[in-house]
Amino acid sequence: MNPTHRRPRLGVNVDHVATIRQARGTTYPDPVSAAALAELAGADQITIHLREDRRHIQDRDVRVMRQTVQTRLNLEMAATEEMLEIALEVRPDMITLVPERREEQTTEGGLAVAGHEDTLGPYLERLRASGAYLSLFIDPEQAQIEASAKLGVEIVELHTGDYCEAAAEFTNKQVPSAFDRNTEWRRLRDAAQLAASLGLTVAAGHGLDTKNVLAVAAIPEFEEFNIGHSIVARAIYVGFERAVAEMIDALAEGRSLAE
Repeated sequence: MNPTHRRPRLGVNVDHVATIRQARGTTYPDPVSAAALAELAGADQITIHLREDRRHIQDRDVRVMRQTVQTRLNLEMAATEEMLEIALEVRPDMITLVPERREEQTTEGGLAVAGHEDTLGPYLERLRASGAYLSLFIDPEQAQIEASAKLGVEIVELHTGDYCEAAAEFTNKQVPSAFDRNTEWRRLRDAAQLAASLGLTVAAGHGLDTKNVLAVAAIPEFEEFNIGHSIVARAIYVGFERAVAEMIDALAEGRSLAE
């Protein structure tokens, strides 16, 4: 199937609905409800990151969403023993391994796969017992892509953070971006083409909004986007369903540029 013939899939990350809830220790807003609204608006997947410090998504959220998500549940997690046990119990549809540091605000870069195959390989083998599709969140680099393919995962999600920083509409001119937008776009394009040539499904995520996603969605090898913060932020003003629908429209518009 030629991906230029349809829009890319949208995975809606509802982590930051939980961030608002955890800020006051209430039971609302509920990310489970947000996931249901996202699906009603046309989302193809729900993505959640269960962090070791439980700063937003909680164990209860994962278990309830496993029972209620009607599309596909993508569990992002660190490669730890605790998370392995949870994944084997919950059995999400998809598991994405991500790097994680307690002091970071959000995931700051891709997983170091190249050079760590000896530890990641056995972990992934154990994780396969969950029955989930396996994905690695990596930087758009040849070594990381080739190492991921050798480990036999089905999906790689390319970190778009550097591109998004360079593509920011409002930039502090005294602290210019360290990244060039065109260079980072070409880096994503080349990485996506390489990953697809190796038989991997190619996804993208981190820092994307309805504006900067257009050029990335125009790269036909990208079949899926996982986007959360900008959708949750937009939902404050227009509601969750409309915010999701706007992102779906942006993905379709971007993909039309590839035709």
